[in-house]
Amino acid sequence: MDGRVLIPADQFVLKVHSRCDLACDHCYVYESADQSWRGRPNAIPSDVVSHAAMRIAEHVKTHELSRVEVVLHGGEPLLVGVAGLRAIIVELESALSGLCRLDIKVHTNGVLLTERFCELFAEHHVGVGVSLDGDRTANDRHRKYRDGRSSYDPAVRAIRLLASDRFRHVYSGLLCTIDVANDPVRVYESLLELEPARLDLLLPHATWDAPPPRPAGTGTDYADWLIAIFDRWQAGGYPVRIRTFDSIIATLAGGDSGTEALGLAPVRMAVVETDGSYEQADSLKVAYDGAPATGLDVFTHSLDFVLEHPGVAARQRGVASLSATCQQCPVVSSCGGGMYAHRYKAGSGFDNASVYCADLFKLISHIGSRLPHVAQATGRAGPALSDDALAEFATGRGGASAVGQLTRAQRSLGRGLLAAVYEAGLASPVVGPRGREQLRAAWQVLAVADADCRGALDAVVGHPYLRTWAARCLAGLGFVGEAGHDDERLAADLGHLGAIAAAVAVRGRDRARLTVPVLDGAVHLPGIGRLVVGLGSPGTGGEARAAIEVEADWVRVRLGAGNWRLSRPRLLAGEPCLAEACTAEGTLTVGTGRPVAWEPVRMLTAPGIKVALEDTDPYRDCHQRPAAPRLSDEEAGRWQRSFSAAWREIQLHHAAFAPALAAGLTALTPLAPAPAGSAASAAARQGFGAIGVALPDDPVILALLLTCEFQHVKLGGVLDLYDLFDPADERQEELLQGAYAQLAASEFWRVRAGLGDRDHTEAAEQLERLLAHTAATVETLADAGSLTSLGMRFAERMRIAIAPRTKIA
Repeated sequence: MDGRVLIPADQFVLKVHSRCDLACDHCYVYESADQSWRGRPNAIPSDVVSHAAMRIAEHVKTHELSRVEVVLHGGEPLLVGVAGLRAIIVELESALSGLCRLDIKVHTNGVLLTERFCELFAEHHVGVGVSLDGDRTANDRHRKYRDGRSSYDPAVRAIRLLASDRFRHVYSGLLCTIDVANDPVRVYESLLELEPARLDLLLPHATWDAPPPRPAGTGTDYADWLIAIFDRWQAGGYPVRIRTFDSIIATLAGGDSGTEALGLAPVRMAVVETDGSYEQADSLKVAYDGAPATGLDVFTHSLDFVLEHPGVAARQRGVASLSATCQQCPVVSSCGGGMYAHRYKAGSGFDNASVYCADLFKLISHIGSRLPHVAQATGRAGPALSDDALAEFATGRGGASAVGQLTRAQRSLGRGLLAAVYEAGLASPVVGPRGREQLRAAWQVLAVADADCRGALDAVVGHPYLRTWAARCLAGLGFVGEAGHDDERLAADLGHLGAIAAAVAVRGRDRARLTVPVLDGAVHLPGIGRLVVGLGSPGTGGEARAAIEVEADWVRVRLGAGNWRLSRPRLLAGEPCLAEACTAEGTLTVGTGRPVAWEPVRMLTAPGIKVALEDTDPYRDCHQRPAAPRLSDEEAGRWQRSFSAAWREIQLHHAAFAPALAAGLTALTPLAPAPAGSAASAAARQGFGAIGVALPDDPVILALLLTCEFQHVKLGGVLDLYDLFDPADERQEELLQGAYAQLAASEFWRVRAGLGDRDHTEAAEQLERLLAHTAATVETLADAGSLTSLGMRFAERMRIAIAPRTKIA
């Protein structure tokens, strides 16, 4: 290996049959430069299946994977027959049982699909995707039998069988290969009539040597075709998920694309052919004969060997592996250079932009212009930090002004993520018509606040766990309808947008009527508190919905027979209060017998700083240790005393860190108690401004935890704005975060060693150990070859900052 960190595969394409019952003239398997299919067995032998299953299980255990996906592919996989597919599925399930979650899918042309196949897939929760290119005219351009007969009727018959109530849960969606000669809107609407959960609109595989047809001669025929569908899709309220559009929206918001065709995320896929040989992505067949080959097989090579293959490694290095043209492109984080195969040109290999470069640029730019609030989510529209602020952060410090710049960038990111969740939620199949109404009502409140009361919106968008919620929603949307996925909880998570809007309305003194989910037995107003209505009762997973009415002086909450009224001024003041119950049945109680109660977010205060003691938010459990339950008043009092003492220590002895903490620390989340004699704390990568802490007995240790963990908060904010390392090298962020926190720890112990109030020898030993470890980590970062030029400058400033800390204060 070349020193890079191995990124494990979690998707495996198993070619179960190498032949097909159709003769599609645009098929990359049979009509492309690579003709390796001719020398392979028709059906996959049982020993290949067993060895492939064994290799996947071995890979899962080696890399401790929690989930893998296996796609049964071809040729046409249904040619194996019901009994053959059953044996393959059972072999995979047996090999991976107890090791990880296994999701199996099958991609088929559908013409052989019968009830017996559907019953098998339903029994084993196998998702079924069917290839169809649109209406009859569009489909029959390419998808025909060898004798020229249309495949449309048998394919549609199969799709309608999958869409029936009996089998709908295994109907994954439709795959359509684009032909720009077809009317885009007619294709889209004909596919929509078949009620798929998802559409894949696939660019036909092509290279610079064999470019795609462009009959319109515009140079952006494929972008124009897709833009027509995007505009109709958006105008129709996103009635179905479309992978290409979802991927672009996700990458514009700073997330992963979820597909190898777009984005910079490393490829994590391996292909097993019917003879047991490993191959790279099938799409490479269009490049040249033998392009996908690795020379490896399941009988003699583990999957790690595949991932070390130069062709795979090239697709795991992110932006560093792209051509110079791509690296300088403003949409590279969304485009990612396009599909690897589409970059090929004889002479220069894959060191080129995509043959669809102009199309991708136009399509991404169009979507960004139609969803500007999403496109701004990463905050990269312009320099988010001044050069001076970035230089301050590189030394391990960063004052109030620099942290203020980070905070403003995070608010921009939060707004974009709100929009991304809203857009994706409207398009999600887990949200029904009523749910879409509720999302639109919430969005209307947010839009009005953005125009009329931006301070209220900023206060809620700036809450640390809003981003945790958004990340959870966007991640969950990638698994909708798959076996083992909790679609009901995802629907509740999406509905939390209503609670966010309600919190904005309360802060902004707007009137609003909204519907919110009951999460973990409570109705939540993020950053304000929660109304506990049913701990342990039905609906704690999100089944129940409450109505919230925000009025001038009151907030009313209605849930079933319950009707509670809360004083709006007291809510905003953070005052504890029992909700006024208005019900014919008298005072309601929660499942534990306790009366329904309002639990406010309490504040920790000290001179020059005010921080939320966040023990109510349903998305706060995102740190490495579990979050503690709601604190008693007595426990909250102990937190206040410890926080005051710790802040006094910071101001007196570690004043260099005080301005940043005062400007950017917004929430302390109590964690479950740490083992006796140890301290526990953590910052959440998706929770800017929050630190989780298991409260230590010693306020000096709390001061240490606050200064060190806030280092992670600051660096996480910087990494949201700048690429300091190649994202394909997952180890780099861990190393960088560790070294950055140690900068603060070494400074802390340098000061403590000079105070004389503790064991001087112990503090000096801590300092020596930390300095050595920090210096070694910075050297490792610099030598790994994964830092960008900006990252190298950042690391060099860290190295310079270490030197003066060898002297005890």
